[in-house]
Amino acid sequence: MAERPPSPGESIARRAAALASDMKANDILVLDLRGVTDMTDFFVIASGTSDTHVRAVAEHIQAGLKDGGVSTTMTEGLTQGRWALLDYAHTVIHVFHPTLRQYYQLERLWGDATPVPLNTEATQGAR
Repeated sequence: MAERPPSPGESIARRAAALASDMKANDILVLDLRGVTDMTDFFVIASGTSDTHVRAVAEHIQAGLKDGGVSTTMTEGLTQGRWALLDYAHTVIHVFHPTLRQYYQLERLWGDATPVPLNTEATQGAR
């Protein structure tokens, strides 16, 4: 496989995963979508344990990235808390309520994507 071009999305994805872990999100996964789709370079997928937890995780990620100078291009679902989507152009972050994550199964839908190994410190409590 050819080497993938660098993407500003990778650092955003890794930081978002660490921020999700800070909030005790479950099943944090980063997928490298370069070469699979032109839509974005990375997906970050995580689960909260309730609507309130989903909102809190997504808001923490958004605030943490904004503190680092990175702002979303689009946000959806934050007020409902069932599925929050944060779009950073090169990285799209999905924080799901567990029942919706199981229903949509983005990991299977994007099965050709390469999972990004995360350091264990960044994802403690993630699984």
